[in-house]
Amino acid sequence: MKILIADDHDLVRETLAAFLECEPDLNVHTSEDLQSATAQIRNEGPFDLVLLDYTMPGMNGLTGLETAIKMNENRPVALMSGTAPKAIAQKALDLGAIGFLPKTMGAKSLVNAVRFMAAGDVYAPIKFMTNDSTEELNPLAKGLSVRELQVLGGLCQGLANKEIARDLELQEVTIKLHVKTLCRKLNAKNRTHAAMMAKEAGLF
Repeated sequence: MKILIADDHDLVRETLAAFLECEPDLNVHTSEDLQSATAQIRNEGPFDLVLLDYTMPGMNGLTGLETAIKMNENRPVALMSGTAPKAIAQKALDLGAIGFLPKTMGAKSLVNAVRFMAAGDVYAPIKFMTNDSTEELNPLAKGLSVRELQVLGGLCQGLANKEIARDLELQEVTIKLHVKTLCRKLNAKNRTHAAMMAKEAGLF
């Protein structure tokens, strides 16, 4: 099976690839952003499975997912993330993703999930998808838009406005505005306080 892993974090990408390359029948390719991923799909695809990081450059929310699904000739494409809330995972599945992988998954579970999805079966961790302690029951998330949640996720990763802007393909001034709005909505003193509140609330 031919697998493509696209993630802009070198350690994550290389670790995932190393896990999967231990399997004798998996041929693993990697990319660091959506542009290079779509180039590989165009030149070497379609792949049996494409794994896309939700916040890597070029994704623009779930638009990148839809692009990859079309380019991969409707072969399995999955979303993976360490910060996306359940609502994003569900929307990705609704748009045609074959699955959603939290980056907290263990190596054995990851390999099993990859085989499952490459066979054409939808995969999403039941525990994650049925966890009601996330955005639905949390008043902080209830008042935030999907874009604001993406920016808040970046703050929780300790990213600067410039880095968040790059990941979401937005202007840095737009991110500054979102951060200001987030602080107002969350009654946070600053970006660090907002991130701390989100983590304490279990959003990320």
